[in-house]
Amino acid sequence: MPFFEAIRLALQTIRVQKLKSFFTLLGVMIGVMFLIAVVSIVTGMSKYVEEDFAGRMLGANTFTLRRFPWFGNNTTQEEWMEWQRRPRVYHRDVALIRSTLPSGTHYAVESQETLWASTPYARPRQIDAHAVEGDYFTIKKYDLSSGRVFTQQEAELGANVIVIGDEVASFFFHGLNPLGRELRIGGLPYTVIGVIEHQGNLFGQSLDKTGYAPFSSPLHRLTNPRGDIDGLLVQAPNDLMMRDAMETVREVLRAHRGLRPNVKDNFVMETSESALASFRQTKQIMTIAGTALPAIGLVVGGMVIMNIMLVAVAERTREIGIRKALGARRKDIMRQFLVEAATLSTVGAILGIVLGILGANIISWNTPLPAAIAPWSIVAATLLGTVVGIFSGVLPARKASRLDPIEALRQE
Repeated sequence: MPFFEAIRLALQTIRVQKLKSFFTLLGVMIGVMFLIAVVSIVTGMSKYVEEDFAGRMLGANTFTLRRFPWFGNNTTQEEWMEWQRRPRVYHRDVALIRSTLPSGTHYAVESQETLWASTPYARPRQIDAHAVEGDYFTIKKYDLSSGRVFTQQEAELGANVIVIGDEVASFFFHGLNPLGRELRIGGLPYTVIGVIEHQGNLFGQSLDKTGYAPFSSPLHRLTNPRGDIDGLLVQAPNDLMMRDAMETVREVLRAHRGLRPNVKDNFVMETSESALASFRQTKQIMTIAGTALPAIGLVVGGMVIMNIMLVAVAERTREIGIRKALGARRKDIMRQFLVEAATLSTVGAILGIVLGILGANIISWNTPLPAAIAPWSIVAATLLGTVVGIFSGVLPARKASRLDPIEALRQE
């Protein structure tokens, strides 16, 4: 029997026996659906983190000096206790570090806290308040939709001025021009001098519910009452200069803190690469865990197909006998049933791919989880479905090909 004729007969069987075929395909369809959905979500998260999260939160060619890591996973209780014993990074340390930075680098100080804000035009609401200094807006690449950032003189004097995010502007000054108006934080008024362009969300967290005031303003006493800072950002023109700056800062800070050569750093310098390294470990775990259950579903689907094909062989014994009597060879019968099993499984895989893509998009539309369809996963799922069908059809096909034609013709 020609190959395409066997496929045609298999598709005809699916069309005639719709309900039976549906339950035959169900196991493979569900397994492939979850496989495509999981791979799509993991791929989407990977692209999201590497392209958006790292670029927006950390910046290109940028490292951040902190007391302990902000990004990471699998932290033990012992590590957490060791981090709590570390000395804080204070604002007075910035001048020492800044004087040693190579030419061409930018620096910025950041301290942040979630604080209540209010205006006469709206009810109080919490915002992400940042007390910043230096080239913060340059490093973060924030463009303004209106107004300006605070000047060097305002920063040095600690003026009560603030640059706000798009969401803060629309909520507290709905229908009004926010420039020149007052936003109260901690009971003190801050004059709005600029509005940052819309930044969007990261994993469901708004990047526009923010306000930025000079570090020397009273705001830093609310964000970090002890006088310490959350981070010192340093940006270099390229990766090589960034590495040189990191080594310089490490040497200066170790010497300032009197650390001996055999004592490890009691601070951390995070880059986008170090943050992504921890995410890649999480990605591997998610991929393994997310494909294990669909794999079980495919095995179950293969067993169902095998059982259905064995029943089909029993039901079509007389048909097999007629084919053999008309000259069909053993390999023709075997190929017919193998192709039927593979076709059933492949159709199930295709339906699973469609449902998996639809499910991934529904999750992406209704949750903060992003989704991106990986083309290789579609090809792999189709091939996997075909392979499952072939392996599931081997035993029924062998049984059918070994039937004695005379005994088969006697079957009613």
